[in-house]
Amino acid sequence: MNAEQVFGVSKSVIVRGALLIWLAVVYTALWGDLSVANILGGLAVGALIIFALPLPRMPVTGQLSLRALAELTVVSVYYAMESSFQIAWFAIRPAPPPVSGVLRVNLSTRSDLVMVLCTDLLNLIPGTMVLEIDRRRCVVYVHVLDVSSEAAVQRFYETTRRLDRLLVAAFERTVSR
Repeated sequence: MNAEQVFGVSKSVIVRGALLIWLAVVYTALWGDLSVANILGGLAVGALIIFALPLPRMPVTGQLSLRALAELTVVSVYYAMESSFQIAWFAIRPAPPPVSGVLRVNLSTRSDLVMVLCTDLLNLIPGTMVLEIDRRRCVVYVHVLDVSSEAAVQRFYETTRRLDRLLVAAFERTVSR
């Protein structure tokens, strides 16, 4: 069997099918009514988007690791919740606002896809916002809400290193032969 095929179907067909289903789910959720008409409408709009506005081909190497992806999901949700509580505490505590700053993060990835996923995850964590991406050097500059102590800065770097490591493990693992 060809490496580009899974169960006799090409990977591009599988990706387009998954994208079509995802777009239909989003369309139905935006309408807020689970009906046959909305599902069919979502499929029609999704098909129109896929064929009228095709995404550029992005080289993806390696193999998806479901274990690393599951761990990445759990860790990302934990970091988002922890940061939300931290921001809530900053809002109600009887002290001045924390010192914020911009930190440089060196990513270990060489994949554009993984770099985008990493910056998306960093943006989802409350109190952080990616300001600039240097694709050539695999560096992102992130505005961080709390850099008031060395411990807070180290926590941020540990968070980003863990997310980067899990993303690489989930999406960039090379296929062994």
